[in-house]
Amino acid sequence: MKKQILLTLGLVTLLASATQASQEQLAASIKEARGEATAAAGQLKTTLDALNALTKQKEGDLRPAFNTFTAQIPKTEAGATWTRTRVLWMASDGQKYFDGWQKTIDGISNESLRKKGQKRLDAVRKSYDKVGVALKSAGEAFKPFLGDLADVQKVLSNDLTANGVKAIKGTVSDANWRYKSVSKEINNALKEMQKMEKELAPQAQ
Repeated sequence: MKKQILLTLGLVTLLASATQASQEQLAASIKEARGEATAAAGQLKTTLDALNALTKQKEGDLRPAFNTFTAQIPKTEAGATWTRTRVLWMASDGQKYFDGWQKTIDGISNESLRKKGQKRLDAVRKSYDKVGVALKSAGEAFKPFLGDLADVQKVLSNDLTANGVKAIKGTVSDANWRYKSVSKEINNALKEMQKMEKELAPQAQ
């Protein structure tokens, strides 16, 4: 009997440790993702600001403003790549945290505690899925936005003149409109990630 009790206590301790590890790992991953998403959002604005500054320049050499704009494009492309990579990670490796959490809950004998634990898991998973949906939408919105940036670069690379800048103003207007879609989805993901961080934090509230 004593041996059985010790085995049971050992299992409970093991399950608790596994849950804590999954919680901490998931919280760390979400924090990392939020930092990356914040950087991507900042980079988007920096790139668009550089493009708008170029089109608004009224006098002087256009080359410095053009160079500033083109220097931002690879950084924006990197942000788009991060978004696509994070979406894939969340759909695959990221789900392992929830698999471990689910196994722990399934091993709880007390029905009341098991139901409460399942409710908590479902709530966090729901937020997690919302992050994935928002980032996926952002990744899709990135494509036409980056297309606009590439087209502007191509045109001005061969015609960096006042007339060349006038020619791309319609595309720049489109880029500003597309930016709103990308920014909106990234901000949606950021809000949900911030919510998850708070829910997963080992702090009394």
